[in-house]
Amino acid sequence: MTESTAASFTADDYRARMERAARTAAEAGLAGLLVAPGPDMVWLTGYTPPAVTERLTLLVLADGQDPVLVVPALEAPDAQQAAGAPALTLRDWTDGKDPYAATAALLGPSGRYGISDNAWALHLLALQQAVPGSSYMSLTEALPMLRAVKDAAELDLMTAAGAAADATFEEIRNVPFAGRRESEVAADLDRSLRRHGHEQVDFTIVASGPNGANPHHEAGDRVIERGDMVVLDFGGLKDGYGSDTSRTVHVGEPTDEERRVHDIVRAAQEAGFQAVRPGAACQDVDRAARAVIAGAGYGEYFIHRTGHGIGVTTHEPPYMIEGEERPLVPGMCFSVEPGIYLPGRFGVRIEDIVTVTEDGGRRLNTTSRELVIVE
Repeated sequence: MTESTAASFTADDYRARMERAARTAAEAGLAGLLVAPGPDMVWLTGYTPPAVTERLTLLVLADGQDPVLVVPALEAPDAQQAAGAPALTLRDWTDGKDPYAATAALLGPSGRYGISDNAWALHLLALQQAVPGSSYMSLTEALPMLRAVKDAAELDLMTAAGAAADATFEEIRNVPFAGRRESEVAADLDRSLRRHGHEQVDFTIVASGPNGANPHHEAGDRVIERGDMVVLDFGGLKDGYGSDTSRTVHVGEPTDEERRVHDIVRAAQEAGFQAVRPGAACQDVDRAARAVIAGAGYGEYFIHRTGHGIGVTTHEPPYMIEGEERPLVPGMCFSVEPGIYLPGRFGVRIEDIVTVTEDGGRRLNTTSRELVIVE
């Protein structure tokens, strides 16, 4: 089993994150941020509520003000144990009291706030009623790059998560494929990811034969046959940070066409990786990969963006897609995963997580991108 390399983020680390988030919000013209339970709250405070219920839990951040976590009284003892608790003020409320009145006292009467995308409508509507002059916009729209640039400790965790996913691929390429159901191989992937330190497995795509033409096929009861191309896409969270990798294998010897399509995708993935450098636009990565596939005559069969950000969630901004002109910055982490999907026949996808360095990019997945033959 891979040993845990979890960084011990301190109260000072969380204080710095909250201060930066509040300052960035102010620079964006917002009165502050309202953060509901979820990945943003974990990243900012280290606190994960024991359960997400209808009871209001909300982190209130505003530039120049101490962070306040509004929390149900029955969950306050857990909140006090969070690593970031010393960097904020807890304001608890008991059942029978109005949590929105307590929260309203922390808000400006006509402020515009960024609020977590996953905040419950119940809570947002109640806040609007409690502070009629307030207005809100989604946190992803307001501060899409809030978590995008990773520090050195986060990059270490991302690297370890990538290595664990790589170890999983090295194991899965040696298991039997022919005669087994997709769901059985997916279960192997799940067990291997957990064995290599993942506390959470988010997806284990095993798409064989014609199912490979569906990029998000869920492993099912189809029995894998000799002659099948099989797309494997798997990942989750290890020590709180994400992994995500795709490799395409073949059961037995492939045809010349299958090898050619795989080679095209491999060349496209390399082109996308080579486009990664500070100052390049996100869309440049997509354009580089897409140009290879289009140039080979398969452009209409590359049906998704080239990549997505990854961190404390497995999908987050930034996105490598046409129209995204945001520049790449050292410390950003995202996937480069072009594919070709031939309906009714087979699909190919190759994916690495890449981080932007001072002079280019670094892959966090290093397993072979050649077509692997399995039995």
